[in-house]
Amino acid sequence: MNFDTKRLDATDYKILRQLTEDGRMSDVALGERLNLSSTAVARRRKILEESGIISGYTVNLNYKTLGLSIIVIVSIELSSQAEHALNDFEQAVLRSPSMSFCSFVSGDTDFIMILNVASFETYDSIYRRELSTLPHVAKIRSSFVMREVRNLTTPPIIFHG
Repeated sequence: MNFDTKRLDATDYKILRQLTEDGRMSDVALGERLNLSSTAVARRRKILEESGIISGYTVNLNYKTLGLSIIVIVSIELSSQAEHALNDFEQAVLRSPSMSFCSFVSGDTDFIMILNVASFETYDSIYRRELSTLPHVAKIRSSFVMREVRNLTTPPIIFHG
């Protein structure tokens, strides 16, 4: 569904901002923060959900606490950009248990992946078992994140633009 975001008002953006900080917030608590009735909040939240602006509610995991303290950014260059090669590669990625993020991108590389791993040895194993077996791969480049500077779940421009 295409929703005209011009129909959103300041209150809608305030609701969205609060929910990005705490998606479990009740309509009552949200109403108290925004000086609205819980009924008004529930109605607005329902519209935001039905329009697809709110596509679901998730939990943000702390990967370091889970023992996955190394972030690896992997660039993949394919030997061909033919539709069958792209489809074969994408289907193989979907079957790879270690891939949490993969996108087809423009530029010198074809795909970017992000993996969270426990150790360099774990990444080596994933590289050998999964990455090196992906179809139509010509080149794999791995970069290890040294320090995260910023990692937002919502682009700040939405609320501060």
